[in-house]
Amino acid sequence: MKFENTGIENLKADLNRLDEVMLEHGLVREGQWDYERVTYDKKLVVKEGTFYLRVQGYVHEGDVGAHKAIIQLMTPLLGKHYYPHGVEYGEGEQFPKALVSQCEKLLNDVKAEVEKFAI
Repeated sequence: MKFENTGIENLKADLNRLDEVMLEHGLVREGQWDYERVTYDKKLVVKEGTFYLRVQGYVHEGDVGAHKAIIQLMTPLLGKHYYPHGVEYGEGEQFPKALVSQCEKLLNDVKAEVEKFAI
């Protein structure tokens, strides 16, 4: 599921500040990056299953490995995890309304924080 028109996809921000804000909201980057891309995930476990809220970004300028990069954020995603196959984002997936609302609030909070230092 894509969270269209959140405004997050219009933001560019410093990687180090972005890491801090995302972590404060439970979105973890850990080893999910390469020199041109980053992925922040939040694992959400509810009775309907395990879901991941994912915010991805790509380097607009700089280098992730050097911790000196400006990241262009992309449209956030919500996917359901199926063991052992992975996360599915397809239109055929059912997402609990309460979970979607929780994710929308979290994304609004992240956007408000990132906008303070976005480029």
